[in-house]
Amino acid sequence: MKNQAQIIPIPLDNTPPARTQAEIVPLPAKPVVRRRVPLLRPLMQRVVPALLGIGLLLCLWQVAALNSKGFPTPWRTWQAALTLFADPFYIAGPNDQGIGWNVLASLQRVATGFGLAALVGIPAGFLIGRFRFVANMLNPLISLLRPVSPLAWLPIGLLLFQRAEPASSWTIFICSIWPMILNTAEGVRQIPQDYLNVARVLRLSEFAIMRKILLPAALPGILTGMRLSIGIAWLVIVAAEMLTGGIGIGFWIWNEWNNLNVENIIIAIVVIGVVGLLLEQGLMWIASRFNYSHR
Repeated sequence: MKNQAQIIPIPLDNTPPARTQAEIVPLPAKPVVRRRVPLLRPLMQRVVPALLGIGLLLCLWQVAALNSKGFPTPWRTWQAALTLFADPFYIAGPNDQGIGWNVLASLQRVATGFGLAALVGIPAGFLIGRFRFVANMLNPLISLLRPVSPLAWLPIGLLLFQRAEPASSWTIFICSIWPMILNTAEGVRQIPQDYLNVARVLRLSEFAIMRKILLPAALPGILTGMRLSIGIAWLVIVAAEMLTGGIGIGFWIWNEWNNLNVENIIIAIVVIGVVGLLLEQGLMWIASRFNYSHR
């Protein structure tokens, strides 16, 4: 008879005893590794291409100066700029003043014409965008007059005002008013109809609708039109001052050409570009403060 296998009972309470809270040893925390954001990378991505573009321009300028008689090199222009900006606000006569006074005179004319264009163009844009009858009445006139060259209006200004100073401001006014009208009207048209329906339910007056609904909603479009207008105004004033004379950056360039100071003409071109860039960037910054689309 075979021996039967002996069965060894397994105890049921073989689970290890639970550890107390004091016996639990926490695992060491992994150190938090913070990645350093390369602060110089965005700066270098913008600065290096800009420097390369400037270097390419200087190289092309140097080649053009070496292959052209009378065209100044970058180094000669730099030396002339140091002499010119050593005293930019001198006054040696009514038509012999420093480049600083000429730039300020041009900015004053631009501010006058641009301000008048804003006073007329923005309300006209509101009326065109708000009322279909006004739009049908004024749109043909705008389509007819807007393509006309700004300098074509200068003789009309000289005939009306009999003086060069207001004629230049008139030219700035007539060339910078169209972007304000069109962008303001488009901004008013883009307002959701629900806003106007709520205004009708609340029985708001037309002035209240204009002040509380139309103006805040159309403000980004208004500022866009102003940004376009200031660039056109600064572009046109140089050509207008060449024809009218007096004091101004345009007349200063023409006077330097008559004196064959090509270095000063190049310096004036750079000054015009810098001032125009600052004006446009300033209005772009203001427009970004009132852009509610991303909020």
